[in-house]
Amino acid sequence: MKVIGMISGTSFDGIDAGCFDINVVDGVMSAKLIGFESYEYKQDVHDLIAKAMPPQRTDLESICILDTYIGQEFARAAVDLSQKLSITADLIVSHGQTVFHWIDQSNKARGTLQIGEPTWIAEATGVTVVSNIRSRDVVVGGHGAPLVSILDQLLLGSHDEPVAALNLGGISNVTVTGTGLTPIAYDIGPANGLLDAAISAFTNGASHYDEDGKLAASGKVDSVVLGKLLQEPYYALAAPKSTGKELFHLPYITAHFGEVSSWKIEDVMATLLALTVETVALDVEKYKVSQLFVAGGGSANPVMMKALTERLVPCEVLSMSSLGVDPRQKEALAFAIMGYLSAHGQPGSIPSCTGANKATILGSFTPGSGPLRIPEPLAKAPTSLVIL
Repeated sequence: MKVIGMISGTSFDGIDAGCFDINVVDGVMSAKLIGFESYEYKQDVHDLIAKAMPPQRTDLESICILDTYIGQEFARAAVDLSQKLSITADLIVSHGQTVFHWIDQSNKARGTLQIGEPTWIAEATGVTVVSNIRSRDVVVGGHGAPLVSILDQLLLGSHDEPVAALNLGGISNVTVTGTGLTPIAYDIGPANGLLDAAISAFTNGASHYDEDGKLAASGKVDSVVLGKLLQEPYYALAAPKSTGKELFHLPYITAHFGEVSSWKIEDVMATLLALTVETVALDVEKYKVSQLFVAGGGSANPVMMKALTERLVPCEVLSMSSLGVDPRQKEALAFAIMGYLSAHGQPGSIPSCTGANKATILGSFTPGSGPLRIPEPLAKAPTSLVIL
């Protein structure tokens, strides 16, 4: 089955879209990349998303407009990728754009909102679309995150020793698994999210990220501020747990570093990068894993990767590419797999990873140009994944 998976993460810098040929034979899932592209949001759409993100306030009119614009952007990505690859997908899976993740004071997820109206995608492509992926897990007591743990478990669950998969997106999340282990996954804390918010604020939006970590590398870590940042109560919460821009945002940074105009940006960036490294290291060390496989935008930051490698000795820090998965493509593949599982009547979540009371079939289906046709259900869920 040819499946297009699409997602825009918490950094909202654009849409990752990948097309994969996914099949299951005798309980073994295989996935082969057909093609992948990243699409930047149009500037006006990006700016509207930025204005709607927590902790800022928005209104229903703005959400309605954004829901339409983001749906159109995802449709544009799906059409362009299909045309470039000269294929018609059998299924499209759209994560959409998370704009709010509701966690109450007891660390329970009460709701999650991803927007990007899927009918724009279905109408533009004529292909059935699976969307609203996270909500069903929340309904049964989970956090709706980290859903990428399904990919991590299929790929790494048979390792003899405990291993972990780390995603360094706007938020860092980890999955720990191995033979005989009950897998666990959760959001650790800020990865690129605070770094991106800081550079964007300091440059008045002229820069959205620290290219290759150059600013952070030229700065000095403020150990006093770092110590205060590490006292954040979220880090002490028991897993499973999830977080996002509802907690880690620009006012969070200014509360520790002062007003933006007072910053020495190199030192701010160095300290925030050290926060990412230390929070990841403290959690990964708990599980005594032999290897850590890293994906997400942070895996392309050589300064962050070098710091993680040095901090986590003797754990071997590796790119997800060593497993045959391009770090940039991991989430697109993960959501393609979730959509494939939903279409074949199998759960796409792992209760021990999300905190749900049961595994569920994820998402809602929007028909394409013809009648909705669902494949025959799989007799049993796949237990492993081979990357072709």
